[in-house]
Amino acid sequence: MAKYQGRTVKLNQPSRGDVKKFKVFVRDRSTGNVKKVNFGQKGMSIGRNNPTRRRSFNARMGAVLDKVKGQKTLSPAYWAIKSWEKGFKL
Repeated sequence: MAKYQGRTVKLNQPSRGDVKKFKVFVRDRSTGNVKKVNFGQKGMSIGRNNPTRRRSFNARMGAVLDKVKGQKTLSPAYWAIKSWEKGFKL
């Protein structure tokens, strides 16, 4: 649990978002502040049970995550890739 703009939030647990489809609160290691990471497009289903879609998504997003410098958990790409894993709770 941590404070974000005066309210208590759970860290590293994605939930339904307000601006985007999902949001997750992450502690920035360099500053110690809690940041909100928004990811996903509203109105779109990801279809993670479809192996062809999963393969295609990982081929596209793997290169994007490699370009992220610094703390990977602050990147929407990291959480988008994580949401495609089996057993990941959204």
